[in-house]
Amino acid sequence: MLPVAIFASCWTVSCTALLVDETEQNWPQFRGPAGNGVAIHANPPTEWTPESAKWSVEIPGKGSASPVVWGDKIILLTAIETERKAPEAEEEEPAEPEEGRRSRFGRRRPKPTQIHEFLVLCVDRKTGKTLWQTKVNEAVPHESGHSTNTQSSGSPITDGKHIWASFNSFGLFCLDMDGQVKWERQLGTMSTRNGFGEGATPALYGDTLVVNWDHEGQSFIEAMDAKTGKTKWKKDRDERTTWSTPLIVKFGDKVQIVTNGTNRVRSYDLANGDLIWECGGQAGNPIPTPMVIDDMVICMTGFRGNAAMGIPLDSQGDITDTDKITWARRDIGPYVPTGVLYKGQIYSTKGSSSVMTAVDAKTGETIIDEVRLEGMRELYASMVAANDHIFITGRNGNTLVLKHGDEMEVIAANELGEPVDATPAIVGDEIIIRSDKHLFCFENNP
Repeated sequence: MLPVAIFASCWTVSCTALLVDETEQNWPQFRGPAGNGVAIHANPPTEWTPESAKWSVEIPGKGSASPVVWGDKIILLTAIETERKAPEAEEEEPAEPEEGRRSRFGRRRPKPTQIHEFLVLCVDRKTGKTLWQTKVNEAVPHESGHSTNTQSSGSPITDGKHIWASFNSFGLFCLDMDGQVKWERQLGTMSTRNGFGEGATPALYGDTLVVNWDHEGQSFIEAMDAKTGKTKWKKDRDERTTWSTPLIVKFGDKVQIVTNGTNRVRSYDLANGDLIWECGGQAGNPIPTPMVIDDMVICMTGFRGNAAMGIPLDSQGDITDTDKITWARRDIGPYVPTGVLYKGQIYSTKGSSSVMTAVDAKTGETIIDEVRLEGMRELYASMVAANDHIFITGRNGNTLVLKHGDEMEVIAANELGEPVDATPAIVGDEIIIRSDKHLFCFENNP
Protein backbone atom coordinates (compact mmCIF):
# COMPACT_ATOMS: atom_id res chain seq x y z
CA MET A 1 0.00 0.00 0.00
CA LEU A 2 1.87 3.78 -0.97
CA PRO A 3 2.56 7.40 -1.76
CA VAL A 4 5.17 9.05 -3.93
CA ALA A 5 4.97 12.79 -4.03
CA ILE A 6 6.28 14.05 -7.38
CA PHE A 7 9.31 12.58 -9.08
CA ALA A 8 12.88 13.85 -9.52
CA SER A 9 13.87 17.41 -8.72
CA CYS A 10 17.06 17.49 -10.81
CA TRP A 11 15.37 17.89 -14.19
CA THR A 12 14.54 21.12 -15.95
CA VAL A 13 11.33 22.92 -15.07
CA SER A 14 9.75 22.01 -18.39
CA CYS A 15 10.61 18.30 -18.05
CA THR A 16 9.36 18.20 -14.47
CA ALA A 17 6.08 19.88 -15.44
CA LEU A 18 5.64 17.36 -18.26
CA LEU A 19 6.28 14.43 -15.91
CA VAL A 20 3.90 15.75 -13.26
CA ASP A 21 1.17 16.13 -15.87
CA GLU A 22 1.78 12.60 -17.19
CA THR A 23 1.76 11.16 -13.69
CA GLU A 24 -1.51 12.90 -12.84
CA GLN A 25 -3.15 11.35 -15.89
CA ASN A 26 -2.41 7.87 -14.50
CA TRP A 27 -2.79 5.98 -11.21
CA PRO A 28 0.81 4.82 -10.74
CA GLN A 29 0.75 3.75 -7.12
CA PHE A 30 -1.42 2.87 -4.15
CA ARG A 31 -3.81 5.79 -3.58
CA GLY A 32 -3.08 7.61 -6.80
CA PRO A 33 -0.65 10.13 -8.28
CA ALA A 34 0.04 12.08 -5.08
CA GLY A 35 -0.70 9.27 -2.63
CA ASN A 36 -3.73 11.10 -1.22
CA GLY A 37 -6.44 9.06 -2.95
CA VAL A 38 -7.35 11.82 -5.42
CA ALA A 39 -7.58 11.76 -9.22
CA ILE A 40 -7.46 15.46 -10.10
CA HIS A 41 -8.47 15.31 -13.76
CA ALA A 42 -10.78 12.28 -13.72
CA ASN A 43 -14.53 12.04 -14.25
CA PRO A 44 -15.50 8.47 -13.30
CA PRO A 45 -19.06 7.14 -13.16
CA THR A 46 -21.03 7.49 -9.95
CA GLU A 47 -23.46 4.65 -10.63
CA TRP A 48 -22.87 1.07 -11.79
CA THR A 49 -23.91 -2.56 -11.52
CA PRO A 50 -21.91 -5.70 -12.35
CA GLU A 51 -23.83 -5.89 -15.63
CA SER A 52 -22.94 -2.31 -16.60
CA ALA A 53 -19.18 -2.92 -16.48
CA LYS A 54 -17.16 -1.96 -19.54
CA TRP A 55 -15.57 -5.33 -18.90
CA SER A 56 -14.83 -7.72 -16.04
CA VAL A 57 -12.26 -10.49 -15.93
CA GLU A 58 -11.47 -13.25 -13.45
CA ILE A 59 -8.15 -12.84 -11.65
CA PRO A 60 -6.22 -16.01 -10.71
CA GLY A 61 -5.24 -16.62 -7.12
CA LYS A 62 -5.85 -14.31 -4.17
CA GLY A 63 -4.70 -10.82 -3.41
CA SER A 64 -5.83 -7.55 -1.91
CA ALA A 65 -3.07 -5.58 -3.65
CA SER A 66 -4.62 -2.55 -5.29
CA PRO A 67 -4.41 -2.12 -9.07
CA VAL A 68 -2.21 0.60 -10.59
CA VAL A 69 -2.57 2.07 -14.06
CA TRP A 70 -0.27 3.59 -16.66
CA GLY A 71 -1.75 4.35 -20.05
CA ASP A 72 -3.62 1.30 -21.27
CA LYS A 73 -1.90 -1.08 -18.83
CA ILE A 74 -3.32 -2.18 -15.47
CA ILE A 75 -0.80 -3.88 -13.16
CA LEU A 76 -1.86 -6.35 -10.47
CA LEU A 77 -0.15 -8.65 -7.98
CA THR A 78 -1.54 -12.02 -6.90
CA ALA A 79 -0.55 -15.24 -5.14
CA ILE A 80 -1.78 -18.61 -6.35
CA GLU A 81 -1.97 -21.52 -3.92
CA THR A 82 -0.95 -24.64 -5.85
CA GLU A 83 -1.54 -28.28 -5.00
CA ARG A 84 2.20 -28.86 -4.72
CA LYS A 85 3.92 -29.31 -1.37
CA ALA A 86 7.58 -28.46 -0.80
CA PRO A 87 9.93 -31.08 0.66
CA GLU A 88 10.67 -30.73 4.33
CA ALA A 89 13.17 -27.92 4.90
CA GLU A 90 16.45 -28.95 6.50
CA GLU A 91 17.09 -25.60 8.15
CA GLU A 92 15.27 -24.48 11.26
CA GLU A 93 11.95 -22.80 10.52
CA PRO A 94 11.10 -19.37 11.97
CA ALA A 95 9.50 -19.46 15.41
CA GLU A 96 5.72 -19.66 15.29
CA PRO A 97 4.19 -16.36 16.47
CA GLU A 98 1.84 -16.16 19.41
CA GLU A 99 -1.76 -17.15 18.85
CA GLY A 100 -3.95 -14.42 17.42
CA ARG A 101 -6.71 -13.15 19.68
CA ARG A 102 -10.30 -13.77 18.73
CA SER A 103 -12.01 -10.62 17.44
CA ARG A 104 -14.75 -9.53 15.10
CA PHE A 105 -12.08 -9.53 12.39
CA GLY A 106 -11.38 -13.27 12.77
CA ARG A 107 -8.22 -15.26 13.52
CA ARG A 108 -5.19 -16.66 11.77
CA ARG A 109 -5.62 -19.38 9.20
CA PRO A 110 -3.84 -22.74 9.57
CA LYS A 111 -0.19 -22.53 8.58
CA PRO A 112 0.19 -23.06 4.80
CA THR A 113 1.65 -26.32 3.51
CA GLN A 114 1.26 -25.76 -0.24
CA ILE A 115 3.60 -23.90 -2.56
CA HIS A 116 2.31 -20.48 -3.59
CA GLU A 117 3.22 -18.85 -6.89
CA PHE A 118 3.75 -15.08 -6.77
CA LEU A 119 2.67 -13.36 -9.98
CA VAL A 120 2.74 -9.91 -11.56
CA LEU A 121 -0.10 -9.46 -14.08
CA CYS A 122 -0.68 -6.88 -16.80
CA VAL A 123 -4.24 -6.35 -18.08
CA ASP A 124 -5.31 -4.31 -21.11
CA ARG A 125 -7.32 -1.37 -19.84
CA LYS A 126 -9.42 -1.24 -23.00
CA THR A 127 -10.51 -4.89 -23.06
CA GLY A 128 -9.60 -6.62 -19.78
CA LYS A 129 -7.45 -9.10 -21.71
CA THR A 130 -4.33 -10.36 -19.92
CA LEU A 131 -1.33 -9.01 -21.83
CA TRP A 132 1.25 -10.93 -19.82
CA GLN A 133 1.86 -12.55 -16.47
CA THR A 134 5.23 -13.18 -14.85
CA LYS A 135 5.88 -15.62 -12.02
CA VAL A 136 8.59 -13.98 -9.95
CA ASN A 137 8.85 -16.56 -7.15
CA GLU A 138 7.30 -19.63 -5.57
CA ALA A 139 7.46 -20.72 -1.94
CA VAL A 140 5.48 -22.08 0.99
CA PRO A 141 4.51 -19.07 3.14
CA HIS A 142 6.01 -19.27 6.62
CA GLU A 143 3.03 -17.50 8.24
CA SER A 144 -0.66 -18.18 7.90
CA GLY A 145 -1.73 -14.57 7.88
CA HIS A 146 -4.84 -13.02 9.38
CA SER A 147 -8.07 -14.56 8.16
CA THR A 148 -8.78 -11.36 6.21
CA ASN A 149 -5.25 -10.96 4.81
CA THR A 150 -3.74 -12.53 1.69
CA GLN A 151 -0.23 -13.53 0.62
CA SER A 152 -0.30 -10.60 -1.83
CA SER A 153 -1.43 -7.43 -0.09
CA GLY A 154 1.21 -4.83 -0.98
CA SER A 155 0.49 -2.86 -4.15
CA PRO A 156 2.79 -2.39 -7.16
CA ILE A 157 4.31 0.89 -8.36
CA THR A 158 5.05 2.05 -11.89
CA ASP A 159 6.58 5.07 -13.59
CA GLY A 160 5.52 3.95 -17.06
CA LYS A 161 8.95 2.43 -17.77
CA HIS A 162 9.34 0.01 -14.89
CA ILE A 163 7.20 -1.82 -12.36
CA TRP A 164 8.24 -2.46 -8.76
CA ALA A 165 6.46 -5.36 -7.06
CA SER A 166 7.01 -6.28 -3.41
CA PHE A 167 5.96 -9.61 -1.98
CA ASN A 168 7.85 -8.75 1.22
CA SER A 169 9.43 -11.99 2.53
CA PHE A 170 9.15 -13.50 -0.94
CA GLY A 171 11.09 -10.83 -2.74
CA LEU A 172 11.18 -7.33 -4.19
CA PHE A 173 11.21 -7.25 -7.99
CA CYS A 174 11.71 -4.70 -10.72
CA LEU A 175 10.19 -5.51 -14.12
CA ASP A 176 9.93 -3.65 -17.39
CA MET A 177 6.54 -2.87 -18.91
CA ASP A 178 6.67 -6.13 -20.90
CA GLY A 179 7.00 -8.25 -17.75
CA GLN A 180 10.73 -9.01 -17.92
CA VAL A 181 12.45 -9.07 -14.51
CA LYS A 182 15.32 -6.54 -14.42
CA TRP A 183 16.47 -7.14 -10.84
CA GLU A 184 15.33 -8.72 -7.58
CA ARG A 185 16.18 -8.43 -3.89
CA GLN A 186 15.56 -10.81 -1.00
CA LEU A 187 15.41 -8.68 2.15
CA GLY A 188 14.79 -11.42 4.72
CA THR A 189 11.92 -13.22 6.40
CA MET A 190 9.34 -11.19 8.26
CA SER A 191 7.77 -12.31 11.51
CA THR A 192 4.60 -10.27 11.79
CA ARG A 193 2.60 -9.50 14.90
CA ASN A 194 0.37 -12.47 15.80
CA GLY A 195 1.28 -13.99 12.44
CA PHE A 196 -1.16 -11.58 10.77
CA GLY A 197 0.90 -11.55 7.58
CA GLU A 198 2.50 -8.89 5.44
CA GLY A 199 1.24 -6.09 3.25
CA ALA A 200 3.25 -2.84 3.32
CA THR A 201 4.02 -1.22 -0.02
CA PRO A 202 7.34 0.49 -0.88
CA ALA A 203 7.46 4.14 -1.99
CA LEU A 204 9.17 5.70 -5.00
CA TYR A 205 10.69 9.15 -5.46
CA GLY A 206 12.69 9.84 -8.61
CA ASP A 207 15.38 7.17 -8.81
CA THR A 208 15.03 6.07 -5.16
CA LEU A 209 12.86 3.22 -3.88
CA VAL A 210 12.15 3.12 -0.13
CA VAL A 211 11.19 -0.02 1.78
CA ASN A 212 9.89 0.16 5.36
CA TRP A 213 10.48 -3.27 6.95
CA ASP A 214 8.74 -3.23 10.33
CA HIS A 215 8.14 -6.60 11.98
CA GLU A 216 8.70 -8.50 15.24
CA GLY A 217 12.41 -8.90 14.49
CA GLN A 218 14.89 -6.11 13.79
CA SER A 219 12.94 -3.51 11.87
CA PHE A 220 14.62 -1.19 9.37
CA ILE A 221 14.05 1.31 6.60
CA GLU A 222 16.13 1.09 3.44
CA ALA A 223 16.57 3.34 0.42
CA MET A 224 17.83 1.74 -2.78
CA ASP A 225 18.57 2.65 -6.36
CA ALA A 226 15.29 2.02 -8.19
CA LYS A 227 17.10 1.04 -11.40
CA THR A 228 19.49 -1.49 -9.85
CA GLY A 229 18.18 -2.42 -6.40
CA LYS A 230 21.51 -1.49 -4.79
CA THR A 231 21.35 -0.10 -1.26
CA LYS A 232 21.86 3.64 -0.84
CA TRP A 233 21.40 3.62 2.94
CA LYS A 234 19.73 1.55 5.64
CA LYS A 235 18.64 2.51 9.18
CA ASP A 236 17.40 0.30 12.04
CA ARG A 237 14.02 1.12 13.59
CA ASP A 238 12.61 0.36 17.04
CA GLU A 239 9.11 -0.49 15.81
CA ARG A 240 6.91 -3.56 15.88
CA THR A 241 4.96 -4.66 12.83
CA THR A 242 3.42 -1.92 10.72
CA TRP A 243 1.59 -2.21 7.42
CA SER A 244 1.79 1.46 6.50
CA THR A 245 3.19 2.77 3.22
CA PRO A 246 5.69 5.62 3.67
CA LEU A 247 4.89 9.11 2.41
CA ILE A 248 7.68 10.87 0.49
CA VAL A 249 7.34 14.62 0.17
CA LYS A 250 9.64 17.53 -0.73
CA PHE A 251 9.64 20.36 1.78
CA GLY A 252 12.11 23.21 1.64
CA ASP A 253 15.53 21.96 0.60
CA LYS A 254 14.94 18.39 1.76
CA VAL A 255 12.86 15.41 0.68
CA GLN A 256 11.28 13.73 3.70
CA ILE A 257 10.19 10.12 4.16
CA VAL A 258 7.38 10.07 6.73
CA THR A 259 6.65 6.69 8.33
CA ASN A 260 3.71 5.88 10.57
CA GLY A 261 4.51 3.80 13.66
CA THR A 262 3.25 2.69 17.07
CA ASN A 263 6.21 4.14 18.97
CA ARG A 264 6.83 7.16 16.77
CA VAL A 265 5.85 8.82 13.54
CA ARG A 266 9.25 9.57 12.05
CA SER A 267 10.62 11.67 9.22
CA TYR A 268 13.87 10.66 7.50
CA ASP A 269 16.01 12.61 5.06
CA LEU A 270 15.75 10.84 1.70
CA ALA A 271 19.32 11.82 0.85
CA ASN A 272 21.03 10.02 3.74
CA GLY A 273 18.47 8.49 6.12
CA ASP A 274 19.12 10.96 8.93
CA LEU A 275 16.22 11.40 11.34
CA ILE A 276 14.67 14.85 10.92
CA TRP A 277 11.83 14.69 13.45
CA GLU A 278 9.74 12.20 15.41
CA CYS A 279 6.45 12.27 17.28
CA GLY A 280 4.78 9.73 19.57
CA GLY A 281 1.11 9.34 20.30
CA GLN A 282 -0.33 6.96 17.69
CA ALA A 283 -2.38 3.85 18.42
CA GLY A 284 -1.27 0.27 17.68
CA ASN A 285 -0.90 -1.74 14.45
CA PRO A 286 -0.34 1.25 12.15
CA ILE A 287 -1.76 0.68 8.67
CA PRO A 288 -3.07 4.05 7.35
CA THR A 289 -0.68 5.97 5.11
CA PRO A 290 0.31 9.54 6.10
CA MET A 291 -1.23 12.38 4.07
CA VAL A 292 0.19 15.83 3.36
CA ILE A 293 -1.39 19.25 2.95
CA ASP A 294 0.84 22.25 2.31
CA ASP A 295 3.43 22.32 5.13
CA MET A 296 1.83 19.66 7.34
CA VAL A 297 1.53 15.89 7.43
CA ILE A 298 -1.49 14.10 8.92
CA CYS A 299 -1.05 10.68 10.56
CA MET A 300 -3.91 8.51 11.80
CA THR A 301 -4.37 5.12 13.47
CA GLY A 302 -7.32 3.18 14.84
CA PHE A 303 -6.44 -0.14 16.52
CA ARG A 304 -7.52 -0.41 20.17
CA GLY A 305 -7.85 3.32 20.35
CA ASN A 306 -7.81 6.15 17.87
CA ALA A 307 -5.34 8.87 17.05
CA ALA A 308 -5.12 11.63 14.48
CA MET A 309 -2.68 14.51 14.41
CA GLY A 310 -1.32 17.22 12.16
CA ILE A 311 2.46 17.61 12.31
CA PRO A 312 4.38 20.50 10.69
CA LEU A 313 6.99 19.39 8.18
CA ASP A 314 9.43 21.99 9.53
CA SER A 315 9.63 20.13 12.85
CA GLN A 316 13.00 19.15 14.32
CA GLY A 317 13.83 16.47 16.88
CA ASP A 318 11.29 14.86 19.21
CA ILE A 319 8.07 16.90 19.33
CA THR A 320 5.98 14.40 21.31
CA ASP A 321 3.40 16.14 23.53
CA THR A 322 4.63 19.61 22.59
CA ASP A 323 2.85 22.66 21.22
CA LYS A 324 4.68 22.08 17.94
CA ILE A 325 1.88 19.63 17.01
CA THR A 326 -0.72 21.62 15.06
CA TRP A 327 -3.70 19.54 16.11
CA ALA A 328 -4.43 16.17 17.70
CA ARG A 329 -7.55 14.13 18.38
CA ARG A 330 -8.28 10.82 20.12
CA ASP A 331 -11.84 10.30 18.93
CA ILE A 332 -11.13 9.65 15.23
CA GLY A 333 -8.73 7.48 13.24
CA PRO A 334 -9.08 4.47 10.90
CA TYR A 335 -7.61 1.00 11.44
CA VAL A 336 -7.11 -0.66 8.04
CA PRO A 337 -8.29 1.87 5.44
CA THR A 338 -6.70 5.25 4.83
CA GLY A 339 -9.05 8.19 4.48
CA VAL A 340 -8.98 10.61 1.58
CA LEU A 341 -7.77 14.21 1.67
CA TYR A 342 -9.83 16.17 -0.82
CA LYS A 343 -9.85 19.97 -1.19
CA GLY A 344 -8.65 20.51 2.35
CA GLN A 345 -11.03 18.03 3.93
CA ILE A 346 -10.24 14.57 5.34
CA TYR A 347 -12.93 11.90 5.10
CA SER A 348 -12.18 8.90 7.29
CA THR A 349 -13.73 6.01 9.16
CA LYS A 350 -13.41 5.27 12.86
CA GLY A 351 -11.49 2.03 13.07
CA SER A 352 -12.62 -0.09 10.12
CA SER A 353 -16.27 0.39 10.93
CA SER A 354 -18.82 2.07 8.69
CA VAL A 355 -18.81 5.22 10.82
CA MET A 356 -17.42 8.21 8.91
CA THR A 357 -16.21 11.63 10.04
CA ALA A 358 -14.96 14.54 7.96
CA VAL A 359 -12.53 17.09 9.41
CA ASP A 360 -10.66 20.17 8.29
CA ALA A 361 -7.18 18.93 7.39
CA LYS A 362 -5.43 22.10 8.60
CA THR A 363 -7.20 22.47 11.94
CA GLY A 364 -8.62 19.03 12.78
CA GLU A 365 -12.03 20.60 13.45
CA THR A 366 -15.11 18.53 12.70
CA ILE A 367 -16.96 19.31 9.47
CA ILE A 368 -19.23 16.25 9.31
CA ASP A 369 -19.78 14.56 12.66
CA GLU A 370 -20.02 10.78 12.97
CA VAL A 371 -22.42 9.35 10.40
CA ARG A 372 -23.10 5.73 9.53
CA LEU A 373 -22.43 4.54 6.00
CA GLU A 374 -25.49 2.58 5.04
CA GLY A 375 -25.16 -0.75 3.26
CA MET A 376 -21.76 -1.74 4.69
CA ARG A 377 -20.35 -2.85 8.03
CA GLU A 378 -16.59 -2.48 7.70
CA LEU A 379 -13.99 -1.17 5.27
CA TYR A 380 -10.50 -2.25 4.24
CA ALA A 381 -10.28 -0.40 0.92
CA SER A 382 -9.05 3.18 1.24
CA MET A 383 -11.30 6.02 0.15
CA VAL A 384 -10.73 7.75 -3.19
CA ALA A 385 -12.04 10.98 -4.73
CA ALA A 386 -12.58 12.66 -8.10
CA ASN A 387 -14.76 15.34 -9.65
CA ASP A 388 -16.21 16.51 -6.29
CA HIS A 389 -17.23 12.99 -5.32
CA ILE A 390 -15.96 10.69 -2.56
CA PHE A 391 -15.99 6.93 -3.28
CA ILE A 392 -16.22 4.65 -0.23
CA THR A 393 -16.13 0.88 -0.79
CA GLY A 394 -17.03 -1.62 1.93
CA ARG A 395 -15.76 -5.15 2.35
CA ASN A 396 -19.07 -6.47 1.00
CA GLY A 397 -18.38 -4.75 -2.33
CA ASN A 398 -20.89 -1.93 -1.89
CA THR A 399 -19.67 1.53 -2.85
CA LEU A 400 -21.26 4.73 -1.59
CA VAL A 401 -20.64 7.86 -3.63
CA LEU A 402 -20.85 11.08 -1.63
CA LYS A 403 -20.99 14.66 -2.80
CA HIS A 404 -17.99 16.56 -1.47
CA GLY A 405 -19.08 19.23 0.98
CA ASP A 406 -19.85 20.09 4.58
CA GLU A 407 -22.93 17.85 4.77
CA MET A 408 -23.49 14.13 4.25
CA GLU A 409 -25.06 13.79 0.80
CA VAL A 410 -25.23 10.33 -0.79
CA ILE A 411 -25.29 10.50 -4.59
CA ALA A 412 -25.43 6.76 -5.29
CA ALA A 413 -25.15 3.33 -3.66
CA ASN A 414 -23.65 0.66 -5.90
CA GLU A 415 -23.68 -3.08 -5.18
CA LEU A 416 -20.96 -5.18 -6.79
CA GLY A 417 -22.01 -8.52 -5.32
CA GLU A 418 -18.44 -9.58 -4.46
CA PRO A 419 -16.15 -8.79 -1.50
CA VAL A 420 -13.65 -5.96 -2.00
CA ASP A 421 -10.56 -5.16 0.09
CA ALA A 422 -8.37 -3.52 -2.56
CA THR A 423 -8.47 0.23 -3.11
CA PRO A 424 -10.07 1.29 -6.41
CA ALA A 425 -8.08 3.11 -9.10
CA ILE A 426 -9.52 6.12 -10.92
CA VAL A 427 -8.22 7.13 -14.35
CA GLY A 428 -9.92 9.36 -16.92
CA ASP A 429 -13.58 8.36 -17.19
CA GLU A 430 -13.07 5.02 -15.46
CA ILE A 431 -13.02 3.49 -12.00
CA ILE A 432 -11.26 0.12 -11.73
CA ILE A 433 -12.19 -2.14 -8.83
CA ARG A 434 -10.53 -5.39 -7.80
CA SER A 435 -12.86 -7.76 -5.98
CA ASP A 436 -12.11 -11.07 -4.34
CA LYS A 437 -12.19 -12.85 -7.71
CA HIS A 438 -12.56 -10.31 -10.51
CA LEU A 439 -11.26 -7.05 -11.91
CA PHE A 440 -14.01 -4.65 -13.01
CA CYS A 441 -13.78 -1.56 -15.19
CA PHE A 442 -16.69 0.89 -15.07
CA GLU A 443 -16.76 3.78 -17.52
CA ASN A 444 -18.60 7.08 -17.49
CA ASN A 445 -20.39 7.39 -20.81
CA PRO A 446 -21.72 10.95 -21.20
